[in-house]
Amino acid sequence: MKTKSERIIIFDTTLRDGEQCPGATLNIDEKLTIAKQLARLGVDVIEAGFAFASPGDFEAVNKIAQTVGTENGPIICSLARARQDDIKAAAEAIKPAAKGRIHTFIATSDIHLKYKLKRTRQEVLAIAQEMVAYAKQFTNDVEFSPEDAGRSDPEFLYEVLERAIAAGATTVNIPDTVGYTTPSEFGALIKGIKENVPNIDKAIISVHGHNDLGMAVANFLEAVKNGARQLECTINGIGERAGNAALEELVMALYVRRQYFNPFLGRPVDSEEPLTNIDTKQIYRTSRLVSNLTGMLVQPNKAIVGANAFAHESGIHQDGVLKNKLTYEIMDARLIGLTENQIVLGKHSGRNAFRTRLRELGYELTETELNQAFVRFKEIADKKKEITDWDLQAIVNDEIQQAPDLFKLELVQVSCGSNAKPTATVTLCTPEGEELMDAAIGTGPVDAVYKAINRVVNVPNQLIEFSVQSVTAGIDAIGEVTIRLKYEDRVFSGHAANTDIIVASAQAYVNALNRLYAWLQNQSKQEQVTA
Repeated sequence: MKTKSERIIIFDTTLRDGEQCPGATLNIDEKLTIAKQLARLGVDVIEAGFAFASPGDFEAVNKIAQTVGTENGPIICSLARARQDDIKAAAEAIKPAAKGRIHTFIATSDIHLKYKLKRTRQEVLAIAQEMVAYAKQFTNDVEFSPEDAGRSDPEFLYEVLERAIAAGATTVNIPDTVGYTTPSEFGALIKGIKENVPNIDKAIISVHGHNDLGMAVANFLEAVKNGARQLECTINGIGERAGNAALEELVMALYVRRQYFNPFLGRPVDSEEPLTNIDTKQIYRTSRLVSNLTGMLVQPNKAIVGANAFAHESGIHQDGVLKNKLTYEIMDARLIGLTENQIVLGKHSGRNAFRTRLRELGYELTETELNQAFVRFKEIADKKKEITDWDLQAIVNDEIQQAPDLFKLELVQVSCGSNAKPTATVTLCTPEGEELMDAAIGTGPVDAVYKAINRVVNVPNQLIEFSVQSVTAGIDAIGEVTIRLKYEDRVFSGHAANTDIIVASAQAYVNALNRLYAWLQNQSKQEQVTA
């Protein structure tokens, strides 16, 4: 009998689990920007957040459901503990989506039951069944996760899953919550579930795993071989502690080695049909966007998207690659959206050529965004001789991510050296149109600039993160700066790209301050309405 051909569902949790990575907090606009890119990437499910966690999380999930959750778009999912309040909030948040999912969970390992939940196994069985049934009242698409499944008693796990599916769960997710299992153990766990849960054919088996021992991706691939058909992952592998299984590694492993995986999905060995719906040419762009917005830099030797992933220094390797790339490269860099580092446009290029090239790179900008990006392109082209696709991506990402246009940086000037005190002078135009100038001394040029800006803006904040990344090689490379400011319990990010790293640092800081200032204004208006 011919086996039914299957595919792998990609469930992206960058905006939920990925955002829980220390220092990776995103605001609503940044989450929406990433969600739109995830839709272009072709993910099947976006876990947009934990709606009950905070008003901000609820708003982000709701806005993504409205904007990205179209009929032809991905499923929009919200996480919820196995509690009625959580599930109700999740249901309300995803309501605008054409396809919405509630993902509810409760721990099943004895260590979690004893020390965290303080519940018996029978109590957990009853809660799981009751809460899945409750979630089913709001949507037909309900996912259930037995938290810490990797350390749970298999026999108890089988019973919990059977009850959850009977109550209406259409997806059952098996999390290796603490990244404890090895590939053979995880594969055996999935196989055991397939063989011992009587109604498992009524649900899709999903997997979620952390990378504490560096085995998350290997665990997932072993799970696929044993029946898992949904993979829960994040861009660049970001997430709590050592992170999650990396989307780009999983997708490219399934693409490059599809002949190996084909039989496990009921396909002929030589089938060229992709195993996922991912547009691989959007991978690099998505990786860069998430890195910029979260401030989590990608390590150079990171598989697939690291700066060295397609670099060769060894003479033997270089010689082989020059003769035939297949000697040392198992995939073409163009598959993930990397292009040759060549001049694509110059300072004499017109708006139409600029727009056409951006479309070729996958950008569809509004007329306003295009005009802003074109002005920035001309500015960079006057300073930089060679404009690459990477430069264009940095310019466009910078413009798309702009904060409300409140304070405007008119001038920044610094004086520093080995025997001089770093001094900065800045001029800003206030929201009221007034030009203000001030100067400050700092421990370095960037510190001096930030102190001078603070004197002008006079909005209390704490700088909690500052990161710089070069877009391309060379002395005239564009530098991208990402910073994060903290005000009370909220975090506001700023991003800018420029060939002058001091100017980029100043622009990123003003960008973040504008977000903070806009939020303060909005809070003030809400208080006036309430009063």
